[in-house]
Amino acid sequence: MLKKFAVKNYRGFSKRIELDLSNPNNYSFNQFAISGGVVKNGIIYGPNGMGKTNLGLALFDIEYHLAPLKAKKSDYYDNYVYAGNPNLTVDFEYEFDFDNQILNYDYSKNITGQLKKESLRLNGETVFSLDGEDIYINEKYFNNAGVIQASFNENANGVSLINYLLAFYPLDKDNYLIKLQNFVNGMLWFASLEFREFIGVESKPSSNIEEFIISNGLVADFAAFLERVSGQKFTFIQPRKGDTTLWYRLGNFRLRFCTTVSTGTRTLELLYFWFKHMSETTFVFIDEFDAFYHFRLSYKICKELFNLPCQLFLSSHNTYLMSNDLLRPDCNFILNDGEVKSLNECTDKELRFGHNIEKLFRGKAFGV
Repeated sequence: MLKKFAVKNYRGFSKRIELDLSNPNNYSFNQFAISGGVVKNGIIYGPNGMGKTNLGLALFDIEYHLAPLKAKKSDYYDNYVYAGNPNLTVDFEYEFDFDNQILNYDYSKNITGQLKKESLRLNGETVFSLDGEDIYINEKYFNNAGVIQASFNENANGVSLINYLLAFYPLDKDNYLIKLQNFVNGMLWFASLEFREFIGVESKPSSNIEEFIISNGLVADFAAFLERVSGQKFTFIQPRKGDTTLWYRLGNFRLRFCTTVSTGTRTLELLYFWFKHMSETTFVFIDEFDAFYHFRLSYKICKELFNLPCQLFLSSHNTYLMSNDLLRPDCNFILNDGEVKSLNECTDKELRFGHNIEKLFRGKAFGV
């Protein structure tokens, strides 16, 4: 699981900003949201323009060099470095917990996304470090470190040393590098606002969600999902062989689903598509997930999402979700003025299950 993440000099973040998931409180309720002493599920709130989207994108920067075959945003490196310091690098820090092995992975990239520095620590001990042409590899972890260093310098221009070791050094299936690779390969970021885009999981995404539903025999399951979460009942017409679009019956009329339903319902179709892929995921971030949802629908969707086994975070403006019935104060995060803190870190008040934390938030009880 991801324990901590920090980034500096990225897009709108001139200073270092840290998301710490390793320090949950001892609340006795909604314990599903905590796993192994790490926050598993959370929602990130914040005023417009404070960087919720950028924080989510920064979290997924690791995809761009450790999972090169996965789907990416084509314009990701536009405005990549904070405009006030364009000649400096962007610095990333990740801390993972893989079966009680603590892995710290730090790296820096320049304005074009080229790796300039990279280091890895296991349980506090340096495994390797890379700074330009200066390489250190700990022989405790890799035999013939000198040979690896020489070979890397000769053949691996701009490649992550992690990817190089994964490709050329024999590792056992429980090795921490394999665990890191599996985690990164299972990461998924997506949004559905003006247009739909995503990062991770699939290297060849389905171009037509309805084709995916039809070809996998999921039409009835999709109808049941829509009724369960939104109360909408659709009588879908059984697709014929070769069909790629969904049609439903309304009285005596036959209507095409994608052109007659609301924006919110089409967004539910996208969410359903990703639900069917989340068995493969390790870490999910959904940006502005409920931009087109009624507030009660957002709550139901959260209930569904937080039942998934993966570590999953959402960004939202909907404070109706800021409820102890859904999560806990240490799983609700506020991003403001270059800092991100959980609600319980924003007050000296003891927060209990019976407190209406949305009301407290609206009453400015939290010093954010």
